[in-house]
Parts: sequence; C-alpha cells; structure tokens
Amino acid sequence: MDRYKSTKLAGIAGIIGNVFLLVIKAIVGFTSKSQAMIADSMNSAGDIFASLMTFIGNKIASKPGDADHNFGHGKSEYIFSMLISISMVAVSIKLLIDAITSLIFKNSLEYSIYLVIVCIVTIIIKISLFIYTNKLNKRYNNILLKANSKDHFNDCIVTSFTLISILLASKGIYWVDGVVGLGIAIWICYTGVRIFIESYNVLMDVSIDERTKDTILNLIHNYKEIKSIENIYSTPSGYNHVIILTICVDGNMPTFDSHSLADNLEKDIKKLDNVSDAIIHVNPV
Repeated sequence: MDRYKSTKLAGIAGIIGNVFLLVIKAIVGFTSKSQAMIADSMNSAGDIFASLMTFIGNKIASKPGDADHNFGHGKSEYIFSMLISISMVAVSIKLLIDAITSLIFKNSLEYSIYLVIVCIVTIIIKISLFIYTNKLNKRYNNILLKANSKDHFNDCIVTSFTLISILLASKGIYWVDGVVGLGIAIWICYTGVRIFIESYNVLMDVSIDERTKDTILNLIHNYKEIKSIENIYSTPSGYNHVIILTICVDGNMPTFDSHSLADNLEKDIKKLDNVSDAIIHVNPV
C-alpha cells in the first residue's frame, strides 16, 4: 500500500508545484513576449495534466483483483502514462509551430529581470520534484512515477536553456529565444514518444526481459527432478509479470510430490522483484 500512497502524494505535489509555475510563467512570458518562456509555461500546463493522470491512474491501479480483473488493475498505470505521452506530443506540436513562426517573423522579447527570477524558481522547484519522484520510482518501479520524474528532469533542462536565451536577449541576441523554443518542443516530443512506446509494449503484453528469464531458468535447473521445460511464457500484470511454465518430471513420480515440487518452484519464482505470480503445469515423461 505504501507504493500507492507514495505515488498519490507525488501526484498531488506535482499538481500544486506545476499550477504555481504555470501561473508565473504565463504572466511573465506573455508580458515579455518570450517564446521560450511561453513554451515553458505550456510545458507546465502539460505537467499539470501528467500529475493529474498520475493521481487518477494510481488510484485505479491500487484496487485489488476482483472477479472481472483477476490480476488486479495494475495496467491502468500504463494506460494513463500513455495519455501523458500523447499530451506531451500534442503540446510539442503546438510549441513547434509557435517557435517556427517566431523565427520566421523575427519576433523579439522584452527583457525583464522577472524572466530570470521565474527561471531560477522553476529550476529549484523542478529539481526538488525530480529528486523526490525519482527516489520513489527506484523504490517502487512505477512507470507513472518514472514518467513524472523524467518530466521534472526535462523541465530542469528546458528552463536552463530558457534562462540562457533570456540572458542572451539582454545582450541584444534575440534569435536564440526562438531557437530554444524550437528545441524545447522537439525535446518534449522525443520524451513523449519514448514513454508512449514503453507503455504500448506493456499493454501489448511484452515478454519479461531476458535477464529475468535467465534467472528463472537457473532456478529451474536447481531442481534435479525436473527433466525438461516444455515452454515458458510471461504476461505483464501492472508493473510486474505473471510467469507461466510447463515442466516435465518422471512419470512415475507420485502426484503429491510433483505438485509439491511445482509449489516450491512457484514460491522461488515469485520472490523475484518483477514477478507477481507464477503458474506451473506439470507433465509426465
């Protein structure tokens, strides 16, 4: 339950932090006509949506299995992370168009010390949120937290470049503002596509990674009674996998002993970090 409570708190913290940043960025950005700051404010709007999706997706994923969802509701994490990725790509397209327009028409910003202050405040808040969510992601291996932590880290980079463009604008170099806005849009799009692909793979029942598969095979080899392995399958169940095995044992082995063997193997496999359940079929040879 700590996993879901921590993700819930991370979502709430993200919403509060990003609403504050959206307001100050939008006000200063539109007042100064800074394309980079406006792009940054739109990025914060996307972050609010991402944090909201984290909150809702986590709430659904925390529900236990029932008659209609035998393996729980864990995949909702990936559905909502996919929504986050789609919103990121949509925002990036809008920012891309605005940045290109700014460069073509040579729009220039009005330098203000408030632009610098907003950038510094944003970087401090985003670094804090990144450290917090990344720590939780490493502890719980939650794709929603992973998507959020990447988003916070990206924001630190984005705002740092925004700050550079603003400082250059104060020296009369205005074209950098449009280029930074363009770079921000491309970066957001790239990150969104990566999260989309990762979520898509899980929703399409991607198999467990080769390293875990090898670990399972090594566990099986420790059981001398197992003569061979007919097949090994896996399917995602939320952030973990369900392992389905068919093993072959001596046909003269008592049924009780073969089932006891399967039970012990299941227990060993379920001890692995990214395995939620194991189902083993026993065939005689």
